[in-house]
Amino acid sequence: MSLDDDPFDWRVTKDGQVLVSRRGRVVTTLRGAAAARLIGLLDSADDAAAQQLLARATGNYKRGNERHAQETR
Repeated sequence: MSLDDDPFDWRVTKDGQVLVSRRGRVVTTLRGAAAARLIGLLDSADDAAAQQLLARATGNYKRGNERHAQETR
């Protein structure tokens, strides 16, 4: 499943928190400096880059070893 098939959504609350959700559930909340930094990056990013930023913010992104783990079974 790719980010194109199952994208992240995000919104900024009144107090500056960034709520990142996927499939309608909030998966992480960023506050303070981390939220401000992400908002700045998201404002200048296209859709694909925004999805990568959101995936990295949640820690939910591929690390490159998934295929190797499957092959060793």
